[in-house]
Amino acid sequence: MATRQLAAGRTALLLVDPYNDFLSDGGKLWPLVAPTRNAARLHANLSAILSAVREAGIPVVIVPHHRYDHNDLDGWHHMTPYQESSAKALVFQKGEWGGEWHPDFAPQPGDVIAKEHWASSGFANTDLDLQLRQRGITHVVIVGLIANTCIEGTGRNASELGYHVTLVRDATAAFSDEALHAAHEINAASYAHQLLSTEVLLTQIATLRNDG
Repeated sequence: MATRQLAAGRTALLLVDPYNDFLSDGGKLWPLVAPTRNAARLHANLSAILSAVREAGIPVVIVPHHRYDHNDLDGWHHMTPYQESSAKALVFQKGEWGGEWHPDFAPQPGDVIAKEHWASSGFANTDLDLQLRQRGITHVVIVGLIANTCIEGTGRNASELGYHVTLVRDATAAFSDEALHAAHEINAASYAHQLLSTEVLLTQIATLRNDG
């Protein structure tokens, strides 16, 4: 995968699903993430990236999953296994702690919060594409949870829509190291333009800041 720089004034950070259920002790899904190899540095890397992009004036766009509530999928004909299990477990439950933002990654004034997505892609049936295009965004950096579902689904859709896509190896995680490997080492090359470490991304962001 060739190394390509970000674009000054046309890059946004997409922070996917920064919920307590994914990222906090006591969250419904954190026990699945915690034993994997990226978990130990995940919070620190996400914090470092958020700090750097805010300092550089890069827009932060929160890309949230649907917050489930009782009977949300009643009458659905074609729910996926993930949707069925999430609805049963009330993952990111509306109005409950698990469906609130992790305090370290909550939206700040000036951030954009896209409409909630129902499956894996942050673009499908939401206003994310509109929000980005209205701001002149052509390059997206995608971080958050989880690598082989919402990160990959959002990244693939972004590429199909013509965006330059950057993934960050250690600013995401999955429910297994095998799933993380598949997302990065097998699937990423089919849609992402860059697959970077947090360290390399921070260097690129610093370059944008210095150029600006």
